[in-house]
Amino acid sequence: MAKLKWGVIGAGGIADRRTLPGLTKAYNAELTAVMEIEQGFSDKLAAKYGADKAYTCHRELLGDKNVEAVYIASPVVLHYEQARDALNAGKHVLIEKPLALSVAQGDELVDLADKNNLIFAAGFMMRFHGHHMAARKMAQNGDLGKIVSARAQLTCWYPEIPGAWRQSYALSGGGALMDMGVHCIDILQFIMDSTVETVAAFTDNQTFGYEVEDGAGALLRFKNGAIGYVDAHFNIPDAAAEGRLEIYGTGGSLLCGGTIGQEEGGRAVLTLSGDVGYQAAQERAADTGASELPLTPGDLYQKEIESFGKSVLEGAPLEVPASDAVQIQRVVEAAYASSKSGSFIRL
Repeated sequence: MAKLKWGVIGAGGIADRRTLPGLTKAYNAELTAVMEIEQGFSDKLAAKYGADKAYTCHRELLGDKNVEAVYIASPVVLHYEQARDALNAGKHVLIEKPLALSVAQGDELVDLADKNNLIFAAGFMMRFHGHHMAARKMAQNGDLGKIVSARAQLTCWYPEIPGAWRQSYALSGGGALMDMGVHCIDILQFIMDSTVETVAAFTDNQTFGYEVEDGAGALLRFKNGAIGYVDAHFNIPDAAAEGRLEIYGTGGSLLCGGTIGQEEGGRAVLTLSGDVGYQAAQERAADTGASELPLTPGDLYQKEIESFGKSVLEGAPLEVPASDAVQIQRVVEAAYASSKSGSFIRL
């Protein structure tokens, strides 16, 4: 069976914790090279995951003829240059979000990938969660009726850390909303198959003193008429938040806990009532008909890598195109503008 040969740029951090373990389990992937700025660390990662080469410069890795695709997980400030160089080197690219520091840079990268006929995807691995995929199918089938309301939450505890690039606007492009809220926006759009058209938001430093916001709440109006809410925080302890996902329609609801995160877990409770009329609904109020959806947990990052490999090796449709990440970043930029101006922003 053919395997896509990967190079990883920025092989520490999330790559070491999540993506590289997933890549090594993927049936259609082979790790060829890793890159980190310190040679000793790069060598250590190469040995840990069985890579042939360890580099300290992304251009050296891109010059490796054995590398067919690259995964980029470096600080955001480096994304644009590294992705541009990879696409110009003829490599397929999977990149963590956001693609770059601005929508304009992201658009430029998407155009470059199209021009060079290369696969270019974004790291929204939460789309591959079994409960999220089931929710999308239910929404498409109309099982929940007309979707009218939705909410997604992703938070963590991220105190002030000297030198942390995510806490610098110039290095990250934004705080809790840009780093974590983008996943929430993506999941809501993915499930409803509808994009955001209007945004109102609050972003603030509620707890910590770093440059980017540590708390954000965004009210979203989707093109399908649904109203959504996203809350993203760097100032809520991990054990205090469940990563909620809630989808409400005229025919029922799907309430998930612990599904928005880096692992495929949590639970999803489905309640269907149907269009039964007011009186029947009152009579059935005591019997919710709720049921928990089954789930066989897997590895979201393994699924992400395998899906990307299918697109390159088999011509399968790309499930998470990078252009989606640019559109979501446009929503986030509108949210920041709304917070600053105190007004609704229509995209």
